[in-house]
Amino acid sequence: MDSHPLLKRFSAGFQRFQKSWYCPENNLYAELREGQKPHALIIACSDSRVDPVQVLDCTPGDLFVIRNVANLVPPYEPDAHYHGVSSALEYAVRHLRVPNIVVMGHAHCGGINSLMHASEHDHDEFLNVWMGQAQRARTEVEHALPDGTTEERLRACEMWGIRISLDNLRTFPWIREAMQERNLALHGLYFDMGIGELLYLDQETDTFVPMVRACAS
Repeated sequence: MDSHPLLKRFSAGFQRFQKSWYCPENNLYAELREGQKPHALIIACSDSRVDPVQVLDCTPGDLFVIRNVANLVPPYEPDAHYHGVSSALEYAVRHLRVPNIVVMGHAHCGGINSLMHASEHDHDEFLNVWMGQAQRARTEVEHALPDGTTEERLRACEMWGIRISLDNLRTFPWIREAMQERNLALHGLYFDMGIGELLYLDQETDTFVPMVRACAS
């Protein structure tokens, strides 16, 4: 086992993690092992380049994270099927009582690209079905940007995916109740990895505005 290069890398990484959070002078887990009280639930993409804990520079215990292809939230569907996203939402909202829910999308999203080029992914067993719930995003983009460039249309679709997930969050009755009773807040973020900029969805104007601008060149 020790000779496998990936496991060697993991071992070295865990030792750095251990030194940061388990060392006697800074043993964060002495407190965290008693329970968690995250500041937010964040729904992010599974893309290996956009770990929200790293992108937002958070520490263990700060975020309750749900990751899936294209950071999608399905609508409320109380049936006997398996609902991984919905069950995690329920745990975070009803048991952990998180004060914030954040949907964080990103530039160059492979899931959104597959949605915009669905015919090229006909062989996929699960991806097309999953991305089908965001079909409205593609429809909105085709209506608003029929002559847009591929890059413009993908970016717009990525942003529409965030809006749709926020809309779907509001279909859960216990999320609506928490919003009314204890001011649970919903937020939308967009990480432009190409230029290193973070955008925030202003829900009053329904536009994405810079929250942290790109580094000066």
